[in-house]
Amino acid sequence: MIAQLSGADLAGRLTPSEAADALAGVLRAGLDPEGCPQRGAVPVPGGELLLMPAAAGGYAGVKIAGVAPGNAARGLPRITGSYLLLDGPTLRPLALLDGAALTALRTPAVSALALRHLAPRDRPLGLVLFGAGPQAYGHLEAVGAERELAGVTIVARAPDRAERLAAHARSLGLAARTGTPEDVADADLVLCCTTARTPLFDGRLVRAGATVVAVGSHEPDARETDTALVRRSAVYVESRAAALREAGDLLIPEAEGAIGPGHIAGTLADLVAGRHPAPERESGPRLFKSVGMAWEDLAVAIALFHASGTAGAT
Repeated sequence: MIAQLSGADLAGRLTPSEAADALAGVLRAGLDPEGCPQRGAVPVPGGELLLMPAAAGGYAGVKIAGVAPGNAARGLPRITGSYLLLDGPTLRPLALLDGAALTALRTPAVSALALRHLAPRDRPLGLVLFGAGPQAYGHLEAVGAERELAGVTIVARAPDRAERLAAHARSLGLAARTGTPEDVADADLVLCCTTARTPLFDGRLVRAGATVVAVGSHEPDARETDTALVRRSAVYVESRAAALREAGDLLIPEAEGAIGPGHIAGTLADLVAGRHPAPERESGPRLFKSVGMAWEDLAVAIALFHASGTAGAT
């Protein structure tokens, strides 16, 4: 019998750090993200359906995610969907997981894994966080578990939502306030968790040694960071193939002639394996650009399946 795991069933089953451990585990086991199947995108009247299949170890799975821009006005989540987890050898369905809950955990976990290798450990870090939606909340938790934070500045289009997230951060014991894009000049960490299609801040302001993570877009014509930042930065991605297919943050500067395809310094797998470690702090910013990949959903879905206690019952 297939297990049905709702968002409530999945809540609290894994921390972002534990999910990051699961991601690191599949990479150490030999999974190559460069060979991961491409994301399928199907336009539909309400927005877009994304199909994301993957296989690793003894499992396979596919996420069907809906991106519905009009849902915000309806008071509904922008991201919907489900994840079907399968037994690898037989392709027998094992579990149907809430796709939105899976994505809400997976994306901060990917960022947390990157930050383990890119963000300094020698002092408390000042964070500027762009966005005030579910991913912003998830990233605040994930980063706070990986690094000590000296303070948090929230930058968002809606002042009331920015203040609510700042208040939430204060409830966690963090010094937090709302701010403006210019606050990146004093940041050690900059997290971009928005639906923006154009750059959020002036990349010339980001200081050498700062780490920027951008997760908001997987479209070639949308970006959260500008050409100036990308050109200055050591750039890391989940997969070169996926980034050069989907990451507008890199494709737009490349189209402008500001960078070439070889500008990418390394991948998440390189960082985990120690093949291309982060550069010295003084050499420039570090930028991790995530587009979200199917292997990540599978790794976290497997971990959630086992953490839920249903693995032995199917």
